[in-house]
Amino acid sequence: MVDEKDIAEETDPNRSPALASLLSLIVPGAGQLYLGERSRGLSFLGAAVILVGLLTWLDMSLLYIGLLPFWLWNAWDARQQAQGRQPSFVLGFVLIAVVVYAIGWQVTEISVLKLVEGVPRIQPVVASLLKPDVVTRDVEVMEAIHIFESPCSGSPPAVAQPKVDAPYLITEPTCADVDETITVRGGNFPPSRTGELWWENPIGQASRLRARGEFVNFETDAQGQFSQQIAVPDVVPESGQHGPQIHEIKPRVSTPVGSPHASETFWLVVRRVGETIAQALMATTLGILLAVPVSFFSARNLMAVNPVGTAVYYVTRTLLNILRSVEPLIMAIVFVVWVGLGPFAGVLALVAHSIAALGKLYSEAIESIDPGPIEAVSATGANRAQVVVYAVLPQVLPPFVAFSIYRWDINVRMSTILGFVGGGGIGFLLQQWIRLSDYNEAGTAIWAIAIVVTILDYASAQVRERIV
Repeated sequence: MVDEKDIAEETDPNRSPALASLLSLIVPGAGQLYLGERSRGLSFLGAAVILVGLLTWLDMSLLYIGLLPFWLWNAWDARQQAQGRQPSFVLGFVLIAVVVYAIGWQVTEISVLKLVEGVPRIQPVVASLLKPDVVTRDVEVMEAIHIFESPCSGSPPAVAQPKVDAPYLITEPTCADVDETITVRGGNFPPSRTGELWWENPIGQASRLRARGEFVNFETDAQGQFSQQIAVPDVVPESGQHGPQIHEIKPRVSTPVGSPHASETFWLVVRRVGETIAQALMATTLGILLAVPVSFFSARNLMAVNPVGTAVYYVTRTLLNILRSVEPLIMAIVFVVWVGLGPFAGVLALVAHSIAALGKLYSEAIESIDPGPIEAVSATGANRAQVVVYAVLPQVLPPFVAFSIYRWDINVRMSTILGFVGGGGIGFLLQQWIRLSDYNEAGTAIWAIAIVVTILDYASAQVRERIV
């Protein structure tokens, strides 16, 4: 049955659709407020203020045009309201979302063009990551050392002469400025092999030559000779650029000898992966032991029975929320300063975050238990501790175990990253190798992390399935 008052409101002649839409066109939500739709009008006004504020603050004047559909729809909504209709808010939400995502697109500088243009630069990196340094062979290195001057002085080094019984290198000319092209010729190297060109600056820093982001290699012919043009690199620190400097160019050919065996990188990764797993194990165990008692203090149905219990509940929940809001990576930085570099700092960071996360999950499991057993045990005259032991624990034990296993899985993943800030584990090696552009070694670490996490994820899923 339709209320007569509602009919009267829908046909109220004092409600002018034109005036309502005009007001909303001037100020979003004003027409709705004029019609008495306070919450709807304030929602429109708040959304408009926030969007205009963001566009102004971020200096995105071009996106103001994106507000036009929302502005017009807001006026149309006011007109519909004045005519007694109740239009859906879905269209308005979509229009607001379009503007918000347009702002997000601009702020994050998303560019499909950059993604496509960067493919050639990332290909060598991906290729190296797909070739992890797991199996290797001992190598016999043959190299030559040639003195080179940059820039040229009045008396540059003399032209070297080919050697008869040892690898040699000759440059033409024997001196040049940075970025100038020179020709290097070598001989007496193993035939038909690929070699590397290394450059050592006056202060003893050696690095492989690069051209357009890729390493420069040379190929020897059937007589063990090669000839190649290279550009003089800018490898002198600014503090050392005081006139002509003596550099060393070192062509190097490595010949594998002996049978294949596990590389040093492989064994280093294995040790660090073991350290990572140990970090997760210790952090999860300590986190569980400390989170269990905390969870009972942060369960409303157990604590909110008197003013003191209620106060303890709110204090505990607040502390858990604060701890959970800080990422383990940030915690690891704090603990590295506190206890120094190493896995101990990573364990402390994971323990702190595990207490917060598990405390919340455990407390929510306690709050969702059936109150019947609690009332039954309490009716027998049992005290609070007995109620917890005989009525609460039997109900929460299965979810507690499931949450604990899941947290162990999370801690394994997190501990691989904490090494980036000095928290030990495999992440420490991974960070070093990435910085040094040793992507084959980095690939070994990444594959090891992926394998370990996959195995542990499968194992923990099986355990959770059997428990739950």
